[in-house]
Amino acid sequence: MLTNLRIKNLAVVDEASVAFAPGLNVITGETGAGKSMLADALQLLLGERADKSLIRTGAEQCMAEAAFFLAQPGPINTILVDAGLESCTDGELIIRRSIASTGPSRVFINDTPATVQLLRRVGDLLIDMHGPHEHQSLLHNAFQREILDAFGKHDDLLRAYRQPYEELLALENEREAFANADGDTAAQVDLLNYQIQELEQADLDNTDEEELLAEHTRIANASRIIELADGITNTLTEDEQAAFSVIATARRALTELADLIPEATEWLESIDTVAVQTKEISQAVATMLNRMDVDPERLVWLEDRMALLQKLKRKYGRTFADMLAFLENARQQRQKLATRETRLAEIAEALAQAQKQIQQHGNALRKARIRSAATLGQQVEKHLKDLGFGHGRFTIAINPTPTPGPDGIDIVDFGFAPNPGEDMRALKDIASSGEISRVMLALKAVLAQHDKVPILVFDEIDANLGGEMGNAVGRKLAMVAQAHQVLCITHLPQVAVCGQHHLVVQKSVKDGRTRVEIQPVQDASRAEEIARMLGGRDLTSVTLRHARELLNQA
Repeated sequence: MLTNLRIKNLAVVDEASVAFAPGLNVITGETGAGKSMLADALQLLLGERADKSLIRTGAEQCMAEAAFFLAQPGPINTILVDAGLESCTDGELIIRRSIASTGPSRVFINDTPATVQLLRRVGDLLIDMHGPHEHQSLLHNAFQREILDAFGKHDDLLRAYRQPYEELLALENEREAFANADGDTAAQVDLLNYQIQELEQADLDNTDEEELLAEHTRIANASRIIELADGITNTLTEDEQAAFSVIATARRALTELADLIPEATEWLESIDTVAVQTKEISQAVATMLNRMDVDPERLVWLEDRMALLQKLKRKYGRTFADMLAFLENARQQRQKLATRETRLAEIAEALAQAQKQIQQHGNALRKARIRSAATLGQQVEKHLKDLGFGHGRFTIAINPTPTPGPDGIDIVDFGFAPNPGEDMRALKDIASSGEISRVMLALKAVLAQHDKVPILVFDEIDANLGGEMGNAVGRKLAMVAQAHQVLCITHLPQVAVCGQHHLVVQKSVKDGRTRVEIQPVQDASRAEEIARMLGGRDLTSVTLRHARELLNQA
């Protein structure tokens, strides 16, 4: 359950902390007082889009934080652990989200940074929100199908159906690609042949670009290399005053010195090392000179080769790996075009098999939907009777689609006949907004019995209702609250009196700024709030007595 909701600098709310109780929590207040801010805060915490316009004027950021106690934290813990977060301790879960005027929003789950995507996954298991916009959603066949599939738990059947359906789409795309290429097949083959031949003749597999560059550098700078090498060998060993000769003179002196002082022996060993290294360097340079290839024709070949590689890079990729990948892809494309007729025959066979599987899995899904539709229809009718449709009928038709779609081969259509003697017609064709509200509540009441989501939020589900229908809605919400924590934002006193926990949103102006307070009410204060909902700000003994009667009846 949701135990506490804290809001800071959200729209007209500067700061508020709201405690919630088990069962039915009702939130009331005058129109424009800021009741919707509670729903906005919860939607933020469920991963809805971060709207910077929600930040209170003059503030740099707004924040919403919710604390939950989870009686069964297992599913939430699984999501958290899979995402690398710690599981809930003793069933306690804290979610916080802030929106800054500059920069992205920030999400924390149990004080650990998290992503909005993870927040949505957690939110889907925590709260089911129903606002006025969902009234219109109920009129759409896609939404009706989602309700039926959720009630019937058709997830496995949907997954089994979608596998061949996705294969069908891929095969159709491949077949279409062949069809679009019909007129240019010969030209494509000619182009591919030219590209393949050009890359194969370049012999990229047996070419080391670094070696080519190194050899080109040596030959292009041969005269300077020879000049430097001659200077090195002359300086080290060839000239009269070469380094090797100087070292030899020093060595003779050190030999005599070693007979006179012991430490000169170590110096003698060191100079021997220097002499050997000097001679080795001179020999290595001389050997390099002897192997030096200064063939001008080789230089021309290297320059042509490097120019060719640069040309190929501009056409086929910046690296050898890119060009080789292009070559392999071109070979595969040529093979496909060369075996086009064979592949088209294979596609046709695979399409027939996919269509067969689609029909097979689609029929299995249809049978399950028909069974679930009968049960759901009966249960919804029972709840509709409690909501004022004593003789109302509710049916769910499963009709075939013209073509298979991603969700099956059926169109799910809710039918409703609110009054005796009326023909059953599609819900979207006959229902008023008040009737839609009650149908939605009946559906929610049925789904709540099967749904594991612990918290249900209803934002003005009683819109366009009144009188006895308000009493019926209140009783139905109280019934749903026996198995779930329910939060209901309402303007109807008949609904408000059914709440086990009553919160009032009040707006005031202080120091030239609008402020909102959210406070629990009970006893005499609650009667006054119900009286205000009945008759406005001017309380009379009649409205107060009526309010107390409603509370006593509830």
